[in-house]
Amino acid sequence: MTPEDLHKKFDHIYNVILNPSFLKMDTLGGEIPFWISTYHPTREIAVQDEISNLTKKLQNEGIRLHLINLFSLSLEIIEENIGLEKIFAVEKRKSKERFKKALESSINIHERLIPAIRQQVKEKDPQLLMIHGVGSAFPFIRSHNVLNNLQSAVKEIPTIMFFPGEYTGRSLELFGLLKDDNYYRAFNLDNFRI
Repeated sequence: MTPEDLHKKFDHIYNVILNPSFLKMDTLGGEIPFWISTYHPTREIAVQDEISNLTKKLQNEGIRLHLINLFSLSLEIIEENIGLEKIFAVEKRKSKERFKKALESSINIHERLIPAIRQQVKEKDPQLLMIHGVGSAFPFIRSHNVLNNLQSAVKEIPTIMFFPGEYTGRSLELFGLLKDDNYYRAFNLDNFRI
């Protein structure tokens, strides 16, 4: 994807979000307002710049949004619950698989991650939630788990997940290589026309 294509992609996202029916969720027919925008993993840095620009442009238009970086939120949760130094010590002593399990246990998607997202949404009262940092949080956080669990926690506002890989409408393929469990409840934002 060339820089021009990436700009067009984010211009498209901007225009879709600005359409009043998007934020009101009028076009979904009662479906969960989850959207996925994919990108090639090699464009991570450029995508982060585009997300930052998109955020500023939307806020300038008066859109209240909340942006969550899954990796940063995970670090905050670890620090609050056991401390980063302790988890670094675990990494030195344990195998990779045990370390991964320790991370997953510390972050605990059901008891800590999803409640933290729900609390942030409650406090910020946004019209739109955007999630990124999916690739950085792999393998201790899986995107389909986040989406599946968010369905009951945050369904009153549109949620966009920026995903480094492919979304077929039935499954998420992180980095275009790792097929995640099936997830078919989200809409592909890149192909959406209002």
